[in-house]
Amino acid sequence: MRINERFIQELQDKIDIEQVISSHISLKRRGKNLVGLCPFHNEKTPSFTVYPESRSFYCFGCGAGGDVISFVRRMDNLDYVEAVKAVAQMAGMSMPEDGYDDTLSKQRMRLLEANREAARFYHSCLMDPKNKDALDYFLKRGLSINTIRRFGLGYAPNDWRELINHLKSKGFTEHELVLANLARRSDKNGRANYYDNFRNRVMFPIIDLRGNVIAFGGRVMDDSKPKYINTSDTLVYKKSNGVFAMNLAKNNNENKFILVEGYMDVIALHQAGFTNAIACLGTAFTNEQANLLSRYAEEIIICYDNDEAGKTATARALGVLGKTGLKLRVVRMAGGKDADEIIRKHGKERFADLLKEASNKTEYKLLEERNKYNLNTDDGKLRFLMAATQVLATCGSIEQDIYATRLSNELGVSVESIKAQLKTASVRQRRMDEAKKRTETAEMLLKSNEDKNNPERAKNLGAAKAEETLIASFLRNPDFYNKLKEKISPDDFVTAFNRRIFECLIKGLDSGLEPDLSMFSADFTPDEMDSVTRISLIATNLSNTLQECEDCIKVLRNNAAASKVTDAGSLSDEEFLKLFK
Repeated sequence: MRINERFIQELQDKIDIEQVISSHISLKRRGKNLVGLCPFHNEKTPSFTVYPESRSFYCFGCGAGGDVISFVRRMDNLDYVEAVKAVAQMAGMSMPEDGYDDTLSKQRMRLLEANREAARFYHSCLMDPKNKDALDYFLKRGLSINTIRRFGLGYAPNDWRELINHLKSKGFTEHELVLANLARRSDKNGRANYYDNFRNRVMFPIIDLRGNVIAFGGRVMDDSKPKYINTSDTLVYKKSNGVFAMNLAKNNNENKFILVEGYMDVIALHQAGFTNAIACLGTAFTNEQANLLSRYAEEIIICYDNDEAGKTATARALGVLGKTGLKLRVVRMAGGKDADEIIRKHGKERFADLLKEASNKTEYKLLEERNKYNLNTDDGKLRFLMAATQVLATCGSIEQDIYATRLSNELGVSVESIKAQLKTASVRQRRMDEAKKRTETAEMLLKSNEDKNNPERAKNLGAAKAEETLIASFLRNPDFYNKLKEKISPDDFVTAFNRRIFECLIKGLDSGLEPDLSMFSADFTPDEMDSVTRISLIATNLSNTLQECEDCIKVLRNNAAASKVTDAGSLSDEEFLKLFK
């Protein structure tokens, strides 16, 4: 999608990339650049760098990079035109009347409108007296009418086409409803048949931070399977990013979230006054969800179900969230299998007490190990101590001292003995960490010649590096291109991805545009912009001379000649001799 290039350059000049990014993450100045913890992957040591001079960013940990438009696209899951509109709004600029294609943006808006109308339809069905069983389901679960309305809960009728017919009357096409995953298509006897995706289920709309209905969860009202059907990934929804009730919980004043498993747990907690409750959607907690939570809170209290699946999910969440630097605590769900049941059986006061008693990450792991052994026997004590020292081996020295003293008092074993065992475990853990780091370093070295966006790079490394040097040099010194443009063309490029970058670059230079990353934002996805940004950064390590560029052109021409030699069997004797003149 293309927007007037002059407008994009004016927008880049007017917007402050540092200000935009610092509204999402904490940045610290390092020389003329700024660094912070990457919002796109979990890390404890800052590797995310903002370059105000070139109006770009790059993470040396995960490789994410681009300009301010690329950043907004990633953070808010927007398409290109939507991201430009968002940045223009920040800069106080109006979008140009013409000069851009917003087809995809309009399609996304249609899906959001369809979802919003579907949510209204489901809610009206829930309140219809003929669907009393569905409303009774929520009422019997202890929800008030006000709570039902606040969360926009609904009911999908037990009919194959009732939603489709309703939305078609509102002007939506069956194709649009399939794209939104509100409907499905089956082809029989060469004919397309469409039917509602959700039928005879109570409905939970999923709303994003901007208030858009982006997806739905549908639950059966009995014990039939599958218990839940959820919206698949669409143009407006990505399950790995989904957080239920984040639109409500993000405004809490406690700077913390209560993380539970299901929709009903969240709703019951909100109704009881715990308005910072959320649930992460999908089968497993993801890095994307962890990064989103870390932008809005400093502490996460995990309240997963009191069963084996819940314990497994807790361990997974602790592992993912542990990389964010957030303060973590875990509630032991005594008195019920989940938050919803505890509140219904024992009241909100009991749940508040459980929150106060929540264990930190280390305490939770020690309690889990303690429950595995019989501490009334010497063998049980020994096995627990071995497991406990393994847990503490990953902790700092002060934390180790505190828990070693606690274990000594509890088990009647001297602190000295525990610390001796802990020292051995710590050495073992350090060696394991070092071995893991060496393995990761070796893997990084093996992958250093690879590029996720340029699969041809590793097999054509010399040519690819020559291509990248030319791109970086022309970006930094556009006058080099003016002097060498007769000697190099996109056809000389070996790798298709670098050829695309070069074509985009010279098109901008020939149009008289200032060379920067904004030239590529419209034609390259956020993932592809990672590679474009990486290439642009190598300019700092080049000699940046005209001779260096001419040498790269020779490399590409020699590579082309070598390719022709490989195919020389198909040449005539005269053509073959001409090749070497």
